[in-house]
Amino acid sequence: MRPGEALRLDRGDLDAVGGLLTIRDSKFRKSRELPLHQSTLAALDVYAQTRDELCPRAASSRLFVSLAGTALIHTSVDRTFRRLVRKAGLDRGASRRSPRLHDLRHSFAVRTVVGWYQAGLDVDAHMALLSTYMGHAEPANTYWYLSAVPELFAVAVERLERSEGERS
Repeated sequence: MRPGEALRLDRGDLDAVGGLLTIRDSKFRKSRELPLHQSTLAALDVYAQTRDELCPRAASSRLFVSLAGTALIHTSVDRTFRRLVRKAGLDRGASRRSPRLHDLRHSFAVRTVVGWYQAGLDVDAHMALLSTYMGHAEPANTYWYLSAVPELFAVAVERLERSEGERS
């Protein structure tokens, strides 16, 4: 999901029993439901318990809050992410761009499509699903995330070589 979508989540948007997260009125004024993996639900449960211990009377109904119990703001989250990037040794300095929080969306899209290729699935048939999951208005917006990605080129070449070998 987009970082802003995560920051706008309210506690009621998480259905832990059903394993769904509801993103309301996102970009393009669309809402969607995201199925969550069991490990994500477990991590969110640990977070909620810790949040409620530290802020028993949070000043916000948001799912993710500051230590003061107020809604998180994008600039603080970005600053924290940049600090974590530096601590992890991923900061590339002024000459090259360092990872950004939004890059996680790109990585998710690429890894999903690479996985589909590796599994031999019809990627074109699945793109509408990925587009909907990511909250894009149309699949063309999702394809933009996938342009000039070395991992996809490698998988595409491998698949092409395999199909040519089958024809010979």
